[in-house]
Amino acid sequence: MKETTEIIAYQSPDGEVQVEVTLDRETVWLSLNQMSLLFDRDKSVISRHLSNLFKENELEKTSVVAKFATTAGDGKSYQVEYYSLDVIISVGYRVKSRQGTNFRIWATKVLRNHLLERTRRSDNSSEERYLQLLKVIEMATRSTDSGSLSSAEAGGILKILREYAYALETLDKYDHQKLEITTEDGTDSVPLEYEEAINLIAEWREFQQAGRLFGHEKDASFKSSLETIFQTFDGKDLYPSTEEKAANLLYFIVKNHSFTDGNKRIAAGLFVYFLDKNRKLYRNDGSKRIGDNALVAMTIMIAAGKPEEKDIITKLVVNLIDDHN
Repeated sequence: MKETTEIIAYQSPDGEVQVEVTLDRETVWLSLNQMSLLFDRDKSVISRHLSNLFKENELEKTSVVAKFATTAGDGKSYQVEYYSLDVIISVGYRVKSRQGTNFRIWATKVLRNHLLERTRRSDNSSEERYLQLLKVIEMATRSTDSGSLSSAEAGGILKILREYAYALETLDKYDHQKLEITTEDGTDSVPLEYEEAINLIAEWREFQQAGRLFGHEKDASFKSSLETIFQTFDGKDLYPSTEEKAANLLYFIVKNHSFTDGNKRIAAGLFVYFLDKNRKLYRNDGSKRIGDNALVAMTIMIAAGKPEEKDIITKLVVNLIDDHN
């Protein structure tokens, strides 16, 4: 094992399950045997679910499987495959185990404390950066503590924590050693027109068979959201970059509750559409700047966020989708 690897004891709320959990690379890891113990399922059942989730491309195997040296009962050390929290969550949903939810909530708190402690110890860490991380983790924790999240939603929120932690490590590349917006000027951003957006919503309503209340406007706040992201003051855009415009568009549509039904779905859909329209949805290598699961998770975090957290939330979205990430 690497020197950065830690072993942490997990005990279920009822005390019936005890597992030694490996903490490494900003996530937690369990072996096949440990998942069998955690979920109280035969190893063959866990193995079948693992095979299926990789076969269905739910997760990329190379990024969620790692080998660690493990001492066996004979005293010898062997290289054993371990699976990250993303895999553990997915298997937990597939076997319909309550222990999966308990473990996810526990693991989120462990990762939260780990990130906070590492940031506190960092020589380059400032109090401002520490408080920013604390706010992000508080928002993520509020969301992940809900037992109603799907596997994809929970995994997406944890991915946001990991990506934000990475952003903290590279903040010394930015000016002033703090979370800042470092995207290009967006004065040439192509606007999302009101009629264009309404037509898109109508198409989604029909395609998803979402019902007549989906996208039904309650007031004029939706049109205002579209216009606000292009507002200027003293001849300058309030939101200079395309990424800032997109982040605030997502935030406004979610928080303004402009529609009777479908606010979060519409917000996420228009966010993606706006980025794509401005050629900002994909990186140069063809991958999305923000994955589908992370977008769902980000939308949930916005919905659960407090008004005073708007600044840190929108900065987080920008740092997740800009060219530096």
